Amino acid sequence: MTPTAIAHAEQPAPPATKKLWLEIAHDWITTVDHKRIGIMYIVYALIFLVIAGCEALLMRIQLAVPNNHFLSPEVFNRMFTMHGTTMVFFVGMPILFGFGNYLVPLMIGARDMAFPRLNAFSFWISAFGGLLLYYSFIGGDGLYGMGTAPDVGWFAYAPLTAKLFSPGHNTDYWILGIFLSGIGSVGTALNLVVTTISMRCKGMTMSRLPLLAWLYLVTSGMVFIALGPLTAAQLMLLLDRFLGSHFFDVQAGGSAVLWMHFFWIFGHPEVYILVLPAFGFANEIIPVFSRKAIFGYPAMVAATVGIGFISLGVWAHHMFTVGMGPAGNTFFALSTMLVAVPTGIKIFNWLATIWGGKIHFATPMMFSAAFLFQFLIAGLTGVMLAVAPFDWQLGNSYFVVAHFHYVLVGAILVMIFAAFYYWYPKMTGRMLSETLGKWHFWLFFIGFHLTFDFMHVPGLLGMPRRIYTYEADRGWGGWNMIVSIGAIFQVAGILCFVWNMIRSYRKGEIAGPDPWDAWTLEWTTSSPPPAYNYAEEPVVHSRRPLWDIKHPNDPDSDYE
Repeated sequence: MTPTAIAHAEQPAPPATKKLWLEIAHDWITTVDHKRIGIMYIVYALIFLVIAGCEALLMRIQLAVPNNHFLSPEVFNRMFTMHGTTMVFFVGMPILFGFGNYLVPLMIGARDMAFPRLNAFSFWISAFGGLLLYYSFIGGDGLYGMGTAPDVGWFAYAPLTAKLFSPGHNTDYWILGIFLSGIGSVGTALNLVVTTISMRCKGMTMSRLPLLAWLYLVTSGMVFIALGPLTAAQLMLLLDRFLGSHFFDVQAGGSAVLWMHFFWIFGHPEVYILVLPAFGFANEIIPVFSRKAIFGYPAMVAATVGIGFISLGVWAHHMFTVGMGPAGNTFFALSTMLVAVPTGIKIFNWLATIWGGKIHFATPMMFSAAFLFQFLIAGLTGVMLAVAPFDWQLGNSYFVVAHFHYVLVGAILVMIFAAFYYWYPKMTGRMLSETLGKWHFWLFFIGFHLTFDFMHVPGLLGMPRRIYTYEADRGWGGWNMIVSIGAIFQVAGILCFVWNMIRSYRKGEIAGPDPWDAWTLEWTTSSPPPAYNYAEEPVVHSRRPLWDIKHPNDPDSDYE
């Protein structure tokens, strides 16, 4: 060694704890590492989950008793608009794309996403969209009351969005915030598709691809198709608001129903864009904790593609109350019921995987079991609403609110919690507390069913959506009180979850590379994985590469 090299070698490396916060922030802001970008997506979404939860809690306080004036009508409208928009665009999409960003390259044996810089751009443009939306609280026409947040519902039906009814800039913030978020979503979807198709490791044919990667592949394809109509509608709305066009102005020859078609061509596939990754989490977690390979892998893939295809043709079942005529009602009722076929295949396959298995009810499996039960109920009420005459009676009632929260919370959010408990050790190197996890599960489970089971009842009794208060003689007061009490339980459960993550990050049990005795590739590397993921490109010979390495003589091995 040269004297210079020896001198450098003798100098001790500065301890990581002394690294300046500015340098740490610079590392994260400028990173193109898919794992860090995935974590930023997830943290960003968790912050908005807390915000959206607070908005929901304010609404439940307002509706807990009749003739309440805790919130004004204007503020209540802003709360349900911001809550719905936030949960769909700034919680659901980012958190699921965050897990996809983190896991898909690891699961297919790649070192990064196909386009790392596009990946970073997609995150930051999405993040800016959410911040721009919430800037509307102070950036509209000035500070008064709760500010000028959008108050047109997350669906922004015409003519509520016309300048006459929404004269400030709150709707413009809604349009631009979601528009920018959509750009980020398309960029991430493109990255996931190209990465999955072209960067799989040796031996990983499409028939050996982990089911989570398959579901992200289908989800990304749906993003390409579904976000285009929404973007077009937003551009037309901006033209209506600023340049005098009349796409959605009925008095000038436009059509309010046109907006509904454009929005729901996006809005219904969006439900499946959110739920398919949740299905993917179940496909990875249930077999591991049942100690069995997934039942019917080819059927699972076919059902996933079938759901993606059929869901693009059922949008107008959100519009039965508009009056589409017998032909339209019949087509969309039948296509809606048809979605239940591939979805039912998935449920039966999950049950068949559990049947006869050596089930270990760790926290991820507890949430997965709750998901199976709750998603079944959500599907059954969905089939009920596919019957047009039934939908005419309940389409604008709290029965529908209960139904779609059963999907968004009872299925999607519950499986997101399961994914956290399952992959948190991989991301941080620490195990989450099982005790706190079970407290989280039971508090949230009880709260969820108090809220959304009993929310069906005032809907059946005729309570309409989007009202900020009601008279005492309607018979809805007791049911709404139960619903609001359930929200408190859910908040308590989420507080346990947040505390569990914070506490375990410092004091959690060391996880090791494979704490669950799993079998997909991400568990072959260290926890957390190095920046380069794999020092050498993995080679796989089956759908369960790690399991077959650990159990070469297993008679149930799917080694090919």
